[in-house]
Amino acid sequence: MAHKTFNALDFTVKTLDGRCTIPSPLNLKNADGDDEYDYVKDGERILYDASTKSLEDYKKTGKMPISFEKAGPKEKIYFQPDKTKVAIVTAGGLCPGLNNVIKGLVTQLNQRYKVHNVVGIRYGFRGFKPGFDLVPLTSELVDRIHLQGGSFLGSSRGEQPSEMIVDVLQRQNINILFCIGGDGTLRAAKSIAEEIKSRNLNIAVGCVPKTIDNDICFIDKSFGFETAFSVASEIVINAHNEAKGAYNGIAMIKLMGRDSGYIAANTALATGEANFVLIPEMKFDLYGPNGFITKIRERLEKRHHALIIVAEGAGQFLFEGDNVERDESGNVKYQDIGVFLKDKITEEFKKDGFHHSIKYIDPSYIIRSSPANSNDSKFCNLLSLNAIHAAMAGKTEFVVGHWNGNFTILPISATVVERKRINLESELWGNVLEITGQPIKMIANPDESAQLDYIPPQSKPTTKGKKKEID
Repeated sequence: MAHKTFNALDFTVKTLDGRCTIPSPLNLKNADGDDEYDYVKDGERILYDASTKSLEDYKKTGKMPISFEKAGPKEKIYFQPDKTKVAIVTAGGLCPGLNNVIKGLVTQLNQRYKVHNVVGIRYGFRGFKPGFDLVPLTSELVDRIHLQGGSFLGSSRGEQPSEMIVDVLQRQNINILFCIGGDGTLRAAKSIAEEIKSRNLNIAVGCVPKTIDNDICFIDKSFGFETAFSVASEIVINAHNEAKGAYNGIAMIKLMGRDSGYIAANTALATGEANFVLIPEMKFDLYGPNGFITKIRERLEKRHHALIIVAEGAGQFLFEGDNVERDESGNVKYQDIGVFLKDKITEEFKKDGFHHSIKYIDPSYIIRSSPANSNDSKFCNLLSLNAIHAAMAGKTEFVVGHWNGNFTILPISATVVERKRINLESELWGNVLEITGQPIKMIANPDESAQLDYIPPQSKPTTKGKKKEID
């Protein structure tokens, strides 16, 4: 069932002024049953809710259910390939698959659409400043970059004026800008598109969403996420051995996940090793008969070892009253929940004379810099291709996504309306509780909800349309 605020959103993707009149160079078909891949027709859409409940509601009310535009190649395109110039920028933190997306964009622009004028922006949106040169990108240059982690183009955080960026796009005769990044990058791309519109320019802005946390709204999976919890799983398995090697041994692993606990939850499900998983969506007490530390002690008294996975954004409510610091992008700097919990566990057990050994592991920067695994690599290539299809057909201010087994394109404004988060009543979290054996709630009053709806502010306020935060 759709979130009540979602019904008010407009899921129409904007298009540039003018018509698509140029025949696609892909030479596909439009006939069913001929065993050939077809063009995607205008008006094809993917339902948000694929259950029969959506159909029943439509029959009762006559109101069309929420749906997203289906991504894919169009028979007629907007840009003339041999006269089109494309720019690519990566912004925000590193994530497995960035180089795969860069390679996918370049090679598929070159080989499938015959667009050979492609340039890269160095070090994120900072690369639009004077003093940075554009990097000509060719299939040969990017041929092997998918084998390494990080970003071939480099990245950065921090605000840059949309006016300056559009000045460069206009001066360099850029027709399409592809932005690869997370929530802040998407907001920046929206601001750039608005500035382009205010100047009556026909420059398309398309986004490939990059978030290792898998927390972008209306997108069921983001690239790099699967690699992240796969790499984390190996670390968790080794940490489990560390915990079992000591009497009352505790291993605590902190994983990425500022506001959503998808990496932590999926790592727990992938390994089956964790005994406790703490995520940003849940409330928990430290002390008392139902508190987290009490439950750890009960586990140690019974099995003499415990493995804890904690997402970086978990338990931030425990730091209320502390001074709020922000990074260059305006994002709140979260307190280190892993170190905090390690100190509190040690303090409590020492006070009681309870013998234990605790090891704390934070592999976050290793994970986010890893090369993409095979499945993520495939996913990156398909995201890149569908982003190209949309941009070449004159779509703008869009994000390419994936929903209900289909690639989609969405307006940026819909994807940044809120973070995607784990519902504690969902099948995903229910499975985590079953496989870990941790209590359903670790709060004093079990009749209260443990779901945390409040999300700390992500970025400082910005004036409309000009400067935006980069995640």
